[in-house]
Amino acid sequence: MSASQSPRRIHAFWLFFPAAALWAAIVVPLSLFAVMSGTGWPPGLLGAGHGHELIFGFALALIAGYTLGPQPWRVLAPLFGLWLAARFSWLLAPEWLVSQLLSPAFALLLAWQVVPRFQAAKKWRNKIAGPLILALCLLALAYALAEWMPVALTQRSLMEIAILGLLLLMTFMGGRIIAPAVAGMLEKQGIPLEARVQPKIEGALLIVLPVAMVCLPFPGTRPVSGALLLLASILILVRTVRWKLWRCTGRPDLLVLALGYLWLAVGAGVTGAHLLAGRSLVPALHLITVGALGTLSGSVMLRLAWQRACRTFPPAWQVLALAGAMALAAISRYLTGDAPYGHPVLLWLASGVWALAFSGLAYQLLMLFQRSKHKANHA
Repeated sequence: MSASQSPRRIHAFWLFFPAAALWAAIVVPLSLFAVMSGTGWPPGLLGAGHGHELIFGFALALIAGYTLGPQPWRVLAPLFGLWLAARFSWLLAPEWLVSQLLSPAFALLLAWQVVPRFQAAKKWRNKIAGPLILALCLLALAYALAEWMPVALTQRSLMEIAILGLLLLMTFMGGRIIAPAVAGMLEKQGIPLEARVQPKIEGALLIVLPVAMVCLPFPGTRPVSGALLLLASILILVRTVRWKLWRCTGRPDLLVLALGYLWLAVGAGVTGAHLLAGRSLVPALHLITVGALGTLSGSVMLRLAWQRACRTFPPAWQVLALAGAMALAAISRYLTGDAPYGHPVLLWLASGVWALAFSGLAYQLLMLFQRSKHKANHA
């Protein structure tokens, strides 16, 4: 029995991925209920509360599951316990000091475990994942300390910066997942793929997007941020086209990953256009958090779980259903515009398909975990 299958160690994604998917499925409809029922419950999901939970709860749990690898319970149990405590304390009593500190505590403990792993690389582009994860974790702390921050760094602006940080992290890590997978698929067909990681485009994105993040909170430089996001959108689109994904029709899982990557281009481009037009960013940012994050995270979770449990790729119907649900949710939420509660049908549609997709995903992950345990016990 390998160390990764030892009873003393467990792959972190078996713990964090189902929990993240369940949390995503619960938070969004509950946030609508809190407002539209008139009860104001749960208080942690009023206003931007659901955004806080999807970024510092859902997204950080995804990062934990993807980057921690096999770990002993003495490492995973405190991390997961802290994550759970942070989620439920924020949900029920966000005004309490302990509730405001638990999310940063989880983020900083996660960074302490994960960030040093990326420092062994020699090229600066290969080292960048560690600082990107650290930046997101520090933004959780900054959000908690927002009232002591400079005027420009409000909780709203920090949330916007964090979403662009997720855009940057997904752009980097998504490219590192898709490029070798497509190259391997095409090599089996005897088709060489010269444009793999595409270091010049990747390097440009790793410069353009951080500058856009820095310019975003200041009124005088928001148009600069908008222009840079439009440039990033074009670079992401060019990078995706050069992967020749039309030759991978036999791999729906890869095509859906690529669709998630194209959502990054759409989200960056529309957000940039909103910035240049002086319009609210809220609808545009949902193209990133729903279209891109939903599609990419769901695809990665399914892909990793199926490979680990069954040594195969996820069934086509699962990834295609996920892609359809995320597209419907993202477009519906965008169409609600700046006053979403004035379009309750569209809002509930977006919430419903999101929740259905992630609850189904959580169930599938738990079933695959049981299958993995059964195989390990009979190995």
